Amino acid sequence: MSRITELTCIRCPIGCQITVTQDDDGKVTEIKGNSCPRGYEYAGSEVTNPVRTVTSTVHVEGGVLPVTSVKTKGDIPKGRIFDCMQAINAASVKAPAAIGDVVIRDVCGLGVDVIVTRAVAKA
Repeated sequence: MSRITELTCIRCPIGCQITVTQDDDGKVTEIKGNSCPRGYEYAGSEVTNPVRTVTSTVHVEGGVLPVTSVKTKGDIPKGRIFDCMQAINAASVKAPAAIGDVVIRDVCGLGVDVIVTRAVAKA
Protein backbone atom coordinates (compact mmCIF):
# COMPACT_ATOMS: atom_id res chain seq x y z
CA MET A 1 0.00 0.00 0.00
CA SER A 2 1.41 3.40 -0.92
CA ARG A 3 1.72 6.29 1.53
CA ILE A 4 0.73 9.82 0.52
CA THR A 5 2.13 12.90 2.31
CA GLU A 6 0.91 16.47 1.78
CA LEU A 7 3.54 19.21 2.29
CA THR A 8 3.84 22.95 1.98
CA CYS A 9 7.19 23.74 0.39
CA ILE A 10 9.42 26.12 2.39
CA ARG A 11 12.20 26.64 -0.19
CA CYS A 12 10.77 29.92 -1.53
CA PRO A 13 7.90 32.35 -0.79
CA ILE A 14 5.46 30.65 -3.18
CA GLY A 15 4.68 27.84 -0.70
CA CYS A 16 3.61 25.20 -3.21
CA GLN A 17 1.28 22.46 -1.96
CA ILE A 18 3.15 19.26 -2.80
CA THR A 19 1.95 15.67 -2.70
CA VAL A 20 4.54 12.91 -2.25
CA THR A 21 3.73 9.26 -2.83
CA GLN A 22 5.92 6.51 -1.36
CA ASP A 23 5.82 2.75 -1.87
CA ASP A 24 5.75 0.18 0.95
CA ASP A 25 9.54 0.39 1.31
CA GLY A 26 9.47 4.18 1.75
CA LYS A 27 10.85 4.88 -1.73
CA VAL A 28 9.44 8.05 -3.32
CA THR A 29 7.46 7.09 -6.42
CA GLU A 30 5.83 10.41 -7.31
CA ILE A 31 6.08 14.10 -6.43
CA LYS A 32 3.35 16.49 -7.66
CA GLY A 33 2.53 20.15 -7.11
CA ASN A 34 5.99 21.73 -7.10
CA SER A 35 6.54 24.69 -9.42
CA CYS A 36 10.34 24.44 -9.45
CA PRO A 37 13.17 21.91 -9.02
CA ARG A 38 13.87 23.18 -5.49
CA GLY A 39 10.37 22.13 -4.43
CA TYR A 40 10.86 18.70 -5.94
CA GLU A 41 14.16 18.27 -4.07
CA TYR A 42 12.67 19.58 -0.81
CA ALA A 43 9.66 17.26 -0.91
CA GLY A 44 11.73 14.14 -1.63
CA SER A 45 14.16 14.96 1.16
CA GLU A 46 11.48 15.96 3.66
CA VAL A 47 9.77 12.56 3.59
CA THR A 48 12.95 10.46 3.54
CA ASN A 49 15.57 12.45 5.47
CA PRO A 50 14.31 15.81 6.82
CA VAL A 51 17.01 18.40 7.53
CA ARG A 52 17.06 21.92 8.94
CA THR A 53 19.36 24.90 9.44
CA VAL A 54 19.53 25.82 13.13
CA THR A 55 19.73 29.44 14.27
CA SER A 56 20.26 30.67 17.82
CA THR A 57 22.45 32.96 19.94
CA VAL A 58 25.58 32.50 22.05
CA HIS A 59 27.06 34.55 24.87
CA VAL A 60 29.82 37.02 23.91
CA GLU A 61 32.63 37.53 26.42
CA GLY A 62 33.95 41.11 26.50
CA GLY A 63 31.76 42.40 23.70
CA VAL A 64 29.69 45.54 23.19
CA LEU A 65 26.69 43.20 23.00
CA PRO A 66 25.97 40.36 25.43
CA VAL A 67 25.08 37.84 22.70
CA THR A 68 25.51 37.27 18.99
CA SER A 69 23.46 35.32 16.52
CA VAL A 70 24.77 32.02 15.16
CA LYS A 71 23.61 29.36 12.71
CA THR A 72 24.66 26.01 11.38
CA LYS A 73 26.66 26.51 8.19
CA GLY A 74 24.62 23.76 6.56
CA ASP A 75 21.64 21.55 7.22
CA ILE A 76 21.57 18.97 9.99
CA PRO A 77 19.17 16.03 10.44
CA LYS A 78 15.91 17.23 11.99
CA GLY A 79 16.17 14.57 14.69
CA ARG A 80 19.45 16.06 15.95
CA ILE A 81 18.22 19.64 16.48
CA PHE A 82 17.97 19.28 20.27
CA ASP A 83 21.50 17.81 20.47
CA CYS A 84 22.77 20.73 18.38
CA MET A 85 20.94 23.26 20.57
CA GLN A 86 22.44 21.71 23.69
CA ALA A 87 25.93 22.28 22.24
CA ILE A 88 25.07 25.83 21.16
CA ASN A 89 23.64 26.69 24.60
CA ALA A 90 26.91 25.58 26.22
CA ALA A 91 29.07 27.66 23.83
CA SER A 92 30.37 31.21 24.03
CA VAL A 93 32.64 33.38 21.91
CA LYS A 94 35.21 36.05 22.81
CA ALA A 95 34.95 39.52 21.30
CA PRO A 96 35.68 40.65 18.72
CA ALA A 97 33.48 38.21 16.80
CA ALA A 98 33.26 38.48 13.02
CA ILE A 99 30.61 37.12 10.69
CA GLY A 100 31.66 33.63 9.64
CA ASP A 101 33.81 32.91 12.71
CA VAL A 102 33.43 29.28 13.74
CA VAL A 103 31.91 28.94 17.22
CA ILE A 104 31.57 25.12 17.19
CA ARG A 105 33.47 23.02 14.68
CA ASP A 106 31.68 19.82 13.54
CA VAL A 107 28.76 20.23 15.94
CA CYS A 108 27.67 16.87 17.39
CA GLY A 109 29.90 15.06 14.88
CA LEU A 110 27.54 16.01 12.04
CA GLY A 111 30.19 17.57 9.81
CA VAL A 112 28.59 21.01 10.07
CA ASP A 113 30.07 24.05 11.82
CA VAL A 114 28.15 26.64 13.86
CA ILE A 115 29.16 30.15 12.74
CA VAL A 116 28.66 33.75 13.86
CA THR A 117 26.08 35.71 11.82
CA ARG A 118 26.42 39.11 13.51
CA ALA A 119 29.69 40.89 14.20
CA VAL A 120 30.33 42.06 17.77
CA ALA A 121 33.11 44.49 18.60
CA LYS A 122 35.24 44.33 21.71
CA ALA A 123 33.98 46.48 24.59
